[in-house]
Amino acid sequence: MTDLSEVSREELEAMAEAGQEVRLCQRVLAKTGDTVVGELLRGHGTLYEWKHYPPGDVYDAEFHAQYYYHCHPEGERPPGEHGHFHSFLRPHGMPPGVRPAELPDFQPPDNDNDALSHLIGIAMDPAGQPVRLFTTNRWVTGETWYKADDVIAMLDAFEIDHARPSWPANRWITAMMRLFRPTIVELLRERDGAVRRWADAHPDAYVYEDRGLEVASQRHISVEEQIAGVALHLRGARRRRSILPEPPSFADAS
Repeated sequence: MTDLSEVSREELEAMAEAGQEVRLCQRVLAKTGDTVVGELLRGHGTLYEWKHYPPGDVYDAEFHAQYYYHCHPEGERPPGEHGHFHSFLRPHGMPPGVRPAELPDFQPPDNDNDALSHLIGIAMDPAGQPVRLFTTNRWVTGETWYKADDVIAMLDAFEIDHARPSWPANRWITAMMRLFRPTIVELLRERDGAVRRWADAHPDAYVYEDRGLEVASQRHISVEEQIAGVALHLRGARRRRSILPEPPSFADAS
């Protein structure tokens, strides 16, 4: 699990709130035997490998956040995994000053909102629980490449704030981005390091289109362990704050 000892009290509190949101979404779905994955597959019949669920993806036109779920063929999935979410942010939702990386093959798209960035993948087990976070090479999602620090700046802008196709699923994935933000930050920085090392080791290939590099960084996760870790560090942060002496007062006592 990511070391949370250097995370600020404010961010820990935001993570704790997000953890309660993740739990709430999972709880209300579990009462009727549902999961966030099932919410996106419902009504679409046979599950086809590689197909996006829901068809056309989930896209919030206010925040320009986007995601979909899909499955790889059974022989290409890690053991114990069913499929995964891919999450994105489009340029109209990005913070000011963020620009695509200056790669030799970059060409601005005809629509300036199409230069989207992949944020993080969230792998799910057959019971519909998240088990792994991962980043990918550019060719995997056909994204526009942004440097890790710019993608990190995008994370807080990811929000799906509408009811379709599933209000709980939309709230859940938005909260997952907050709950695991420090881990996602680490994975994005590890992604750029992995890409640099791969490029150095394979000088005859163009790294961003090299099929040999698919997953650039990954980490196994547990929602309950993360929530417990946040609570532990938050208690420590509150204790540290409580023992600090009161600042002197310079107000005129007369």
